[in-house]
Amino acid sequence: MVDRSHRRSDRPATIGHDAEALAEKFLSRHGLLPVTRNYRCRRGEIDLVMRDADTLVFVEVRRRSSRTFGGGVESVSATKRARLVAAAEHYLMMHRIGDDRPCRFDVVAIDGPPLHTTIDWVHDAFDT
Repeated sequence: MVDRSHRRSDRPATIGHDAEALAEKFLSRHGLLPVTRNYRCRRGEIDLVMRDADTLVFVEVRRRSSRTFGGGVESVSATKRARLVAAAEHYLMMHRIGDDRPCRFDVVAIDGPPLHTTIDWVHDAFDT
């Protein structure tokens, strides 16, 4: 028999979806406009694509319930950065967005337990 007693909100996919929704709402309150969520291709995935004036912003959302093993920002490895860049290049190619369009990569780290959550927004989080 399979134990199905866990709550829906405890599932990793749901936690990730909730974190992305929270990050999108946070960024929208700071003037960014949502373009798409969960852009996937063979090369990687981008959690959020947003627009900040004329700049296209590729956002990695990281959720950590505890900082015991480091916060969300520190958890973005070089491998993850490479996948984000590759997915962004694919996005730009598929949407026929030229090299003249300014782009950047941001990280939104949502750290802490639900009632004590902090949001850390890192603009231009890594060099491409």
